[in-house]
Amino acid sequence: MAYEFERKQRVVIVGGGPGGYEAALTGAQLGAEVTLIERQGVGGSAVLTDVVPSKTLIATAEAASALGEAADLGVQFFARTDTGRPVRPEVTVNFSAVNARLLRLARQQSEDMKAQLTKAGVQIVQGEGRLDGPSRVIVSTGTGKKATDFDELEADTIVISVGARPRLLESAMPDGERILSWTQLYTLQEAPEHLIVVGSGVTGAEFASAYTALGSKVTLISSRDQVLPGSDEDAARVIEDVFLRNGMTVLSKSRADSVVRTENGVIATLSDGRTVEGSHCLMAVGAIPNTTGIGLEAAGVQLTDGGHIRVNRVARTSVPSIYAAGDCSDFLPLASVASMQGRTAILHAMGDAVNPTELRNVTSNIFTNPEIATVGWTQKQIEDGIAQGEIYKIPLASNPRAKMMGLKDGFVKLFARTGSGTVIGGVIVAPRASELILPIALAVEHRLTVDQLARAFSVYPSLSGSITDAARAMHIVN
Repeated sequence: MAYEFERKQRVVIVGGGPGGYEAALTGAQLGAEVTLIERQGVGGSAVLTDVVPSKTLIATAEAASALGEAADLGVQFFARTDTGRPVRPEVTVNFSAVNARLLRLARQQSEDMKAQLTKAGVQIVQGEGRLDGPSRVIVSTGTGKKATDFDELEADTIVISVGARPRLLESAMPDGERILSWTQLYTLQEAPEHLIVVGSGVTGAEFASAYTALGSKVTLISSRDQVLPGSDEDAARVIEDVFLRNGMTVLSKSRADSVVRTENGVIATLSDGRTVEGSHCLMAVGAIPNTTGIGLEAAGVQLTDGGHIRVNRVARTSVPSIYAAGDCSDFLPLASVASMQGRTAILHAMGDAVNPTELRNVTSNIFTNPEIATVGWTQKQIEDGIAQGEIYKIPLASNPRAKMMGLKDGFVKLFARTGSGTVIGGVIVAPRASELILPIALAVEHRLTVDQLARAFSVYPSLSGSITDAARAMHIVN
């Protein structure tokens, strides 16, 4: 008697960044036959050239800042000369060692992720993939030849997670030495004497903050009225004030028309004719999705005018068998969102229970010093009448733990629904705001009221105490 066995669902994932990695793990967990195609290394650019190395650099900058601020807490550093006279030592940063460490950590993270996939039974193919219709992927090794065993992969489900790359301007093309994209910073052997940063969005602000702390003179060229356009205005104002106090030059309402290399550095020419000379220039003017030339349009996948893949809340594209996750999609360009999209895509494709992603529940963080963390509705949306809410802001300087730590900049801001008191959002500007935002994120996710949040016990003294203090101040009288 012959028995028929149900064939495993075949999942092919193009791109091994956070979205592709999570999709692969989820597919293997659910029993699918999973193949992951990645040209650079598991983790993609997020791990190898973007999130992991940049945040490692920022951690080094935070350590340098802590040393410089220790004197405010009564801690002083002295060395002694041969005669016994105390002298204050100079704090220096070994850039060669810093960059070697961050690249090593990035490679190790990639290897750890690869090991996890291999252990789960995922087949990893190093190469490039492109669609050949809605259910087939063509793989090449990048050498002009097709991969021997994986030239054509049939798939029941395809996940595109090819990420994005730095946007380039013809008038300011990176050369990898003096004019740099954010993926090229890690080849520097010493700190830039004067770093010009073009672009004051998240990437530009983070690197400007870090390099100032690492001892470089920094000029930040911002085309907007303030740094971090689109961010909470109060938060952006705090960050800009800190930048200026730390010696950074911020050129607001300025646009760089060109950046060219000189004999010993670079010169940026602004649209009003002014020039800025520096030793190096970082171009941080946005990113472009890696969606060109991979067969999306021919397969029927709809794209935005900017080249991003249109997806719904379960990461599905206009083609039922094709999903997309991460910076190549038209969702929020965050690693955490990419991971959630990857997992959600596979759960949906394989018929498992799935919660569609709600963007208003997504936490985001800007890793300046101090950090800015946000979740939920924004103050501008409330002020514009898009959401009905009350706003309460408490300065960090009033927090007892902040006083002990010598913190003066920052705040906690809560947004609660008018009438019900349901927490609908919040902003935290503080050291480690990325950690502090979680209680507010949980409140938003589970629709807690300010009274319910206030009933939670925060440690005394703690920075998180400002969250419960703000919640108590917004008490709803019954």
